[in-house]
Amino acid sequence: MLKTWVVVPTCLPLVLRRCHTCASGTFRPNGKFRVNANHKLIDAWLLALCTSCGDTAKFTVLERAKVRSVRHELLDRMHDNDSALAAELLRDPVLRRRNRVALDWADAWRLDTGGPDHHPEGEVIDVSVRFAAPIPVRPVRLIAEGCGLSRAEAERLIAAGKVVSAVRLGGRVRGDFTFMFKR
Repeated sequence: MLKTWVVVPTCLPLVLRRCHTCASGTFRPNGKFRVNANHKLIDAWLLALCTSCGDTAKFTVLERAKVRSVRHELLDRMHDNDSALAAELLRDPVLRRRNRVALDWADAWRLDTGGPDHHPEGEVIDVSVRFAAPIPVRPVRLIAEGCGLSRAEAERLIAAGKVVSAVRLGGRVRGDFTFMFKR
């Protein structure tokens, strides 16, 4: 039996960076942008609020770029405060490196399994896990959540050879993979 599970983002992830006001370590992006033009040059920032004190941090998207070099649709999306654009930009490793930030996806995703799983004992299930966005998640956590098991039980099944995959199930993955579950 073949099943498809999908890891779907539910909101924007937290941004890990030290707050200059209160020394908190997390910011919540709200999908808003600030765009500033100075003659023929343009600057753009993604705004985020400190989860502790509410102070605003700006993450550089464009810096002293020539206005003519910026695509009109990108500029329109920033002016419209497009949250989908904010999500795209947060996933960009160049932008994260430039702003010296990391992402915390802890409560920003969910696993869609397609409904309740009731399988007879002894049945082999092939599961294809797809990612709607490159969210770093441990496969053990996905297996435990998708099959209704504890994480320790999922780890025991992997060690016993009841869960088999071509990818390493001990680390983190952010891309599609498949595994076979033998009950």
